[in-house]
Amino acid sequence: MSASDTRPHVLLAAGGTGGHVFPAEALASELMDRGYRLGLVTDKRGKAYGGALGALETHHILAGGIAGKSVPARIKSVFELGLGTWQAWRLMKTLRPDAVVGFGGYASVPTMMAASFTSIPTAIHEQNALLGRANRLLAGRVKAIATSFIDTHGLPQGADAKITLTGMPVRAPIAAKADTPYPPSEGEAPLGILVLGGSQGATVLSEVVPAALAKLPDEIKVRLDVTQQCREEDLDAVKKAYGDCGIRAHLATFIDDVPERMVKSHLVISRAGASTVAEALAVGRPSILVPYPFAADDHQRYNAQAVDAAGAGWIMPQDTFTADNLALRLDSLLGLPAVLEKSARCARDLGRADAAKRLADMVAGLVEHTHQKGSAEA
Repeated sequence: MSASDTRPHVLLAAGGTGGHVFPAEALASELMDRGYRLGLVTDKRGKAYGGALGALETHHILAGGIAGKSVPARIKSVFELGLGTWQAWRLMKTLRPDAVVGFGGYASVPTMMAASFTSIPTAIHEQNALLGRANRLLAGRVKAIATSFIDTHGLPQGADAKITLTGMPVRAPIAAKADTPYPPSEGEAPLGILVLGGSQGATVLSEVVPAALAKLPDEIKVRLDVTQQCREEDLDAVKKAYGDCGIRAHLATFIDDVPERMVKSHLVISRAGASTVAEALAVGRPSILVPYPFAADDHQRYNAQAVDAAGAGWIMPQDTFTADNLALRLDSLLGLPAVLEKSARCARDLGRADAAKRLADMVAGLVEHTHQKGSAEA
């Protein structure tokens, strides 16, 4: 990049799961459309990124997670975090970005720490309704905090002035479906059910959902059109379960047309990870959420509770997620189109399809502050 390049320069610090990467990609696309110069700082996992992130000037540093590891592994991770912070500090001195934005996960920690040490304006985005461990560590150091939910737990006291509710940015194909009307469900219209289990699927959904749908009245079963993500080892059993009860079902270990499937669905049944929840909300589809009980700090429960409280869906903890209980819930919902339609409206209100724009506006404010400070010092 030429030294004469005067475009605003922003570094993104991200890595790991889709919950951290998807909002970074959405922000990258928005900022590129605005003419920003961007860079990505990540760990070794960032070598596989495609899309907007794959097109960025990318810098790799060391980073290591600590939670859930043995003592020797923790010692190694602490060393990697220290070395990664030094690597990131050298990057900050060389690149001198106008702002640095982190998206949580241990891969972002060294970069965000280094940026704070060098007085570069910093922001973090939290995807969940509970501040993640990395973002909790960084929240007191950064200049701005973007949240996805109105009530985000774990925020530091006295931080209200630097908190902006942006919502959770979603992938461009999902955002493009944000204004799609909720499909009609009266009479004999098909009833679309989309079942998602996160990046690896979820066996509990494969066991419970087909059994619950089989218990529904025949007049509902004949209208069902199910799309379900399954683990490879569960595919045959799920296929047989649907076949035995005569329900139309499309099954796959990976669903590559989620936006189209989401648009056609009347109800989403899924885990409560940040990305899946955000996508259902952005498209405006009600959901039954089954939080993964072993997620870090039980953060999926907070996401599901936020959706439930807003009237955009219903939480079903895994210990109560049985075929009988789900069948009762589905029988009442699928027979009441007005309830689903109201929940769909609540989902769209909560989803904030313009989240990427809101986040980009917040980052633009940080960059403007940097330029004003530079002008004053000059």
